[in-house]
Amino acid sequence: MTNLLIALSNLVQNPLVDIVDHYRSSNRANNMGEALEFYIKDLFCGSTGVSDVEKKNRIYSKHFSYLGNQNNPPDIIIKGGDAIEVKKIESLRSGIALNSSYPKDKLYSSSPMITQACRDCEDWREKDLVYTIGVVKKNKLRTLWFVYGDCYAAGKETYERIRDKISSGLDELEGIELSETKELGRVNGIDPLGITYLRIRGMWHIDNPTKVYEYITDTNNKKLIVNALMLKNKYASFPAKDREDLEKLECANFSINDVRIKSPNNPARLLEAKLIKFTK
Repeated sequence: MTNLLIALSNLVQNPLVDIVDHYRSSNRANNMGEALEFYIKDLFCGSTGVSDVEKKNRIYSKHFSYLGNQNNPPDIIIKGGDAIEVKKIESLRSGIALNSSYPKDKLYSSSPMITQACRDCEDWREKDLVYTIGVVKKNKLRTLWFVYGDCYAAGKETYERIRDKISSGLDELEGIELSETKELGRVNGIDPLGITYLRIRGMWHIDNPTKVYEYITDTNNKKLIVNALMLKNKYASFPAKDREDLEKLECANFSINDVRIKSPNNPARLLEAKLIKFTK
């Protein structure tokens, strides 16, 4: 079974900056977002050098139980492992658009925002979620973050409280017709003919990890900066061999450090975490 430590080991040993040119040449990607997602899948599968489409698809099927789409999180689920959400931005300080899906500390099978195919891909109730955020400029990968949701997002009740308050506020309005929806609300029959309706959608955003974690990491002028952040107990849960393989990599620009991060649920509390960093 693959995992984030294997993906990081693959990246350090064979970093790829020109991801758009690489995947366009194999007719796999038409844009930066697609190229980044293919690169992330290949890092986890060790298949960056595989060009044959049929062979690559077989490799993906071996390692992943679910591959999603742009409208429903997550983008990837590792068989028996973590869920991965891939986001592409073009500025180091840009916020991350999550659209109608609020930030998640973990992925839950009960979430109304996931598809039935995702719910049925394995026998599961919750999965650790990795936000994978790439800054791509002029078709080149400049910064890549892997950050676990429980380092980044508060518990789901924090966001659901706001969402539910907005929805319940709509219910209290007189003289409007509401219908069931997975969005914040839908108002029907607005005009005299009853042919106009209003969809009320949430557009969630979250700050870039580069900004959120500027107190434990920095930016520089390297061609590529990669950061991975996880709680210390998550790091310890990975197979010993995968931890040892990563720790023994001989690279001057690679480090694994113990850090303390602010709890997403209570910033006064500091959590023990691991920051894995690679620059090129």
